[in-house]
Amino acid sequence: MKSVLLGFSGGMDSTTAARRLSSEGYEVVALTIDTLLSKESIDKAQRIAQELGIEWHLYDARERFQRDIVDYFCQEYASGRTPAPCTRCNTLIKWKILSEFADAMGIEHIATGHYFNIEQRYGRYYVAKGVDPIKDQSYYLWGLEQVTLARALTPMGNIIKSDVRQHFSDKRESMGVCFLQGRPYVEFLERAGISMAEGDIVYEDGSHCGRHNGIARYTIGQKRGVGLTEGYRVIDIDAHRNRIVVGRTESLLKHKLYVTDCNIVDINELLSSNDITIKIRGLGRNPELAVRISAEGDNLVVETQDAAYAPAKGQPLVFYRDNLVVGGGIVVDFE
Repeated sequence: MKSVLLGFSGGMDSTTAARRLSSEGYEVVALTIDTLLSKESIDKAQRIAQELGIEWHLYDARERFQRDIVDYFCQEYASGRTPAPCTRCNTLIKWKILSEFADAMGIEHIATGHYFNIEQRYGRYYVAKGVDPIKDQSYYLWGLEQVTLARALTPMGNIIKSDVRQHFSDKRESMGVCFLQGRPYVEFLERAGISMAEGDIVYEDGSHCGRHNGIARYTIGQKRGVGLTEGYRVIDIDAHRNRIVVGRTESLLKHKLYVTDCNIVDINELLSSNDITIKIRGLGRNPELAVRISAEGDNLVVETQDAAYAPAKGQPLVFYRDNLVVGGGIVVDFE
């Protein structure tokens, strides 16, 4: 019988994934990755796995998660950038550990409860959008390497989340950044010892506007809590000089973005295609934008016809070609 190692939390998605994989003839082995999970969460995962009749294992990833995700999250905000912990966790923690554990057990396939698909074209593997446009999680998986995609299964790729919810009485889901546990991120940063030193708020011309109480409290595009007049927002965070720069809303519109730390399926395809679009999370005002792309060393320069609204340094930018993810990277600058 074919076997698959499934990342397993015991929630609706991973439970449904386990059932679907079993129905397709796979021997499912469940792996719960402890990324600062509560004992209640771990016990639940073990109990659900037992109810499903599948083998269950626990992997202690607390030290790795703290170093690669939590510390990164704090350092990014302290440096005036906007981190992407979920994307980073998928690349460095979840799928990487699944691959390592599967290798140790001699299991060929790996899977999770993510809503996405995988397509193979011309000998290369692409993350592809899930059929549920609301739940599609392809944006978060641009960092997965070819060796990972080649062995991955996607049991939730053709599933609509609302259909899944109908089969569960407990419909609670974890939302947002998991380790915040529903707390405001500023409170988390303060407890982690991130400096909240006061500094100046200035206009674009350098003239004084006011005082801030820690740059980590602010994000690009923010208006609330800054005390600004109508039409003004945070447009830059200058960590080097510990100051916040504010300007008119139109200053947040950017036509050129510089992207680093890229993972691209086929660089020639990316640079030569005229139907590439991008997705940036931002403030919900960025639909997929058509782009022109060029290379500058190891980095990419992305030019958009319609301006991207309020991109922030540290955010992922993901390249799509129709429903396929052809790559992604981290925004390092813009103009």
